[in-house]
Amino acid sequence: MSGLTRRRGLGHAAVLMLCLGAAVPAAAGPGPDKGRGTARAEFTAADLAAARPEGLPAGLRLPGDDPQAFRAYLDAAPMASRAPWLVLSGGGENGAFSAGLLKGWSEAGTRPDFGVVTGVSTGALIAPFAFAGAAWDDALRQAYTETSAADVFEFGGSTDSLADTWPLRRQIERTVTPALLKAVAAEQGRGRRLLVVTTELDSGRPVLWDMGAVAAQGGPSALKLFREVMLASAAIPGVFPPVMIDADTARGRRIQEMHADGGTTAPFFLAPGATVTAASGDRLPAPAVYVVVNNALRPDFQVAQRTMLSVLGRSLSAAIRAQTLGAIALARVYADRTGLDLKVATIDQRFSQTSSAPFEQGYMRALFAHGEALGRDGTAFDWSPDGLVTSTVQADRRAEMR
Repeated sequence: MSGLTRRRGLGHAAVLMLCLGAAVPAAAGPGPDKGRGTARAEFTAADLAAARPEGLPAGLRLPGDDPQAFRAYLDAAPMASRAPWLVLSGGGENGAFSAGLLKGWSEAGTRPDFGVVTGVSTGALIAPFAFAGAAWDDALRQAYTETSAADVFEFGGSTDSLADTWPLRRQIERTVTPALLKAVAAEQGRGRRLLVVTTELDSGRPVLWDMGAVAAQGGPSALKLFREVMLASAAIPGVFPPVMIDADTARGRRIQEMHADGGTTAPFFLAPGATVTAASGDRLPAPAVYVVVNNALRPDFQVAQRTMLSVLGRSLSAAIRAQTLGAIALARVYADRTGLDLKVATIDQRFSQTSSAPFEQGYMRALFAHGEALGRDGTAFDWSPDGLVTSTVQADRRAEMR
């Protein structure tokens, strides 16, 4: 098993392999709800389109694939055009890179108050703390240096997943407090915006949750929804259970929406796909965008075994790497075409430590320290695809010579 998981950049694949191949000890606390039902009330696409989260007003989210809706949203956000953006990708335990980078950036005294922060998957778990400011850096440090696999999931799910994420749900309940929501709501009031991405599985569409607007609602319903959205954005389909979000339709019916990992539709969120790919796409109003990719993207040579586990793991690794490289390439083309100042950080050749299992604390602490050093030195965004490829080839040649 360890031979299949010794890699830096592919948290989702590592989690999937662990779920398929080994049991994880349960964390202390109440166990999973094994009795959750599978039957769902019938509803239509029109019901879903008009639905709003139970007990809360409409307007707390927008479709992530609608350029017009996204543009209107940005036009109503004063700081979207006045301050840089922060875009956080998925990557499982590799979120330690972003967490460390943000802390080092704070220590350097050069970290902006980002006008817009977006998060997908592990990036969604980081984004609210990044948005709330440097005062919350220690919460991120604890989350990404003191967490183990048993604090995230337990092997043995239900009919909709291989594993159960009740430990992660409990973690979110402990860290996403009314105080955090109050801090997020205060930044929303300054004109900044926080977006977390989930994938709504009935429609197959990305959903952008305006987490600052959710936080500004206050009260138990807002806190519950805020936590559910964070959990949903990290719910790897088939591996972790989807999150069922109660909603009210325009006809007064109550339905349950099914939300899963935002990384299902894209490894990070910069703008709707149609905006990025259109030849005449509008330029984002951001003065600069910092994209933090919580993955290593250079090829990772390993001799694959003729087993289902090895073939599936290596294939998923290649797919995640290709998807992320493709998303970065599209973002760079878009930035060049529109004059957007785009900066990208990845877990590059400057970090060489490997891990033997998902959420291995020694690995996460080393990656956190690496990100912290880069953030403090201001060198985190010194990434280029040419340098990435050249370094990989040179490393392979040196290995052959030895």
